[in-house]
Amino acid sequence: MAVEEVGGGDDYTKDGTVDLRGNPVRRSQSGRWKACSFLVVYEVFERMAYYGISSNLVIYMTTILHQGTVKSSNNVTNWIGTSWLTPILGAYVADAHLGRYITFVISSAIYLSGMGLLTLSVSLPQLKPPKCSTANVEDCPQASVLQLAVFFGALYTLAIGTGGTKPNISTIGADQFDEFDPKERVHKHSFFNWWMFSIFFGTFFATTVLVYVQDNVGWALGYGLSTLGLGFSIFIFLLGTRLYRHKLPMGSPFTKMARVIVASLRKARTPMSYDWHCHHELPPSEYASKGAFPIHSTPSLRFLNRASLKTGSANKWSLCTITEVEETKQMLKMLPVLFVTFVPSMMLAQIMTLFIKQGTTLDRRLTNNFSIPPASLLGFTTFSMLVSIVIYDRFFVKLTRRFTGNPRGITLLQRMGIGMILHIIIMIIASITERYRLKVAAEHGLNHQTAVPIPLSIFLLLPQYVLMGLADTFMEIAKLEFFYDQAPESMKSLGTSYATTSMAVGNFMSSFILSSVAQITKKQGRGWILNNLNESRLDNYYMFFAVLNLVNFLLFLVVIRFYQYRAEVTDSANVEQRNK
Repeated sequence: MAVEEVGGGDDYTKDGTVDLRGNPVRRSQSGRWKACSFLVVYEVFERMAYYGISSNLVIYMTTILHQGTVKSSNNVTNWIGTSWLTPILGAYVADAHLGRYITFVISSAIYLSGMGLLTLSVSLPQLKPPKCSTANVEDCPQASVLQLAVFFGALYTLAIGTGGTKPNISTIGADQFDEFDPKERVHKHSFFNWWMFSIFFGTFFATTVLVYVQDNVGWALGYGLSTLGLGFSIFIFLLGTRLYRHKLPMGSPFTKMARVIVASLRKARTPMSYDWHCHHELPPSEYASKGAFPIHSTPSLRFLNRASLKTGSANKWSLCTITEVEETKQMLKMLPVLFVTFVPSMMLAQIMTLFIKQGTTLDRRLTNNFSIPPASLLGFTTFSMLVSIVIYDRFFVKLTRRFTGNPRGITLLQRMGIGMILHIIIMIIASITERYRLKVAAEHGLNHQTAVPIPLSIFLLLPQYVLMGLADTFMEIAKLEFFYDQAPESMKSLGTSYATTSMAVGNFMSSFILSSVAQITKKQGRGWILNNLNESRLDNYYMFFAVLNLVNFLLFLVVIRFYQYRAEVTDSANVEQRNK
């Protein structure tokens, strides 16, 4: 079989990576970074395109589709939730059938078609309801069934497309680093920081330039630029095809996990043997040929060990290897961590909906001729995160590494915990800020007004936006890296989809809680979330989230108390650090 030399070099990869024709590849540092540069540029423009749509979506639904506060907010979070949920399907297809590259390319075509249709829906007058002259959306003409079908059909087509791109693009990037090479494995620790840097660089452009174009020039041009950006990003990705290293599909992780669980249940009454010669395992050479390695048995979740116990039947649903059992254990052990990330994901839903709606009630003028769009404050979140990532990677990690001996400075779970503490502080600040906004509105007799801005600068909201960027530096990056790092080698895409699932569930939970609180408080008197925010009590709603985050943080402390990191990852990292 021919050997493909990617970017030059004289070492074979040891991790089983191949080119698109299935030929083994040589590893070289220049080839690796060239491949990563194409992927990073792709991510900048793709995130610009995605956030060019999502960051201002609540304003479009309110001003153009004439939807109320709760309905528009829930439509946004439900769509974002779906966009983050479909990656589970994309990860399954990639790991089990098509591989990451092919899955990504097909999904990109679906993604681009959804963006194109969405641009048409905001451009053609026939696909939008008539303009409304009153500030009360309840008195405005509503969109027709056809108009809503085209608009939401485009949005959810886009969501399906992102399902195959989100879990695979970052994994393709991580695949460029040889897991068996100590130097490359260390470089991969910084990869996720800079990967997120590229994401938020594109997001910053979207929340400043594209949002301004949408609010002041036109939705058609703003969405059209997003579509062009996506098309360009796909083109850039395809240009780097020759340089990419690929891992072959290793079978459905869901099927593998199901076989382990079924086999262990079938042998539930079989006496357990602790002689590992009585357990089934493949020879190391078979794993090495696939760029993988066997995993030794661990004492955790011992009831699953029966799945590898030799009892006579060699049926796949009755007998699994020790490695398959340990891979299943690892994915199950991450579930409690996944559950305690749902509430932090709900916080990101607030900056895409209610934080932006707050901005519409404030004075947005910078000069007599220029007003800042409410969604542009998201740019401060992005800028805060960009600065925080650089400081974290270049200074914080090096400083804390001296005290902890950990190559990451602090553990991934500790990094998540700091992000959770910041979320508690953010929601307390948001509640205090909102209470002050309501006080000023009452003093100026604007409680029942919607068209007149409150005489407070929109930059009153700046602290909660800036702190959210800092919190994301700790929480979101650690979450992505944790689920990728801790997932077994054959289930990396599924592990990455854990992070997207967290975002999905967080958005769906946000929709449920927003609707429930709005209905309950409205029945009991003064509603907390009304179409007129000056008559609402968002301060109480935000304080409720502060308490919810506190309770979740306490649960998080319990979860991490019992979590054990994947041995081969942690140990190898520590060895590398000692050898420096």
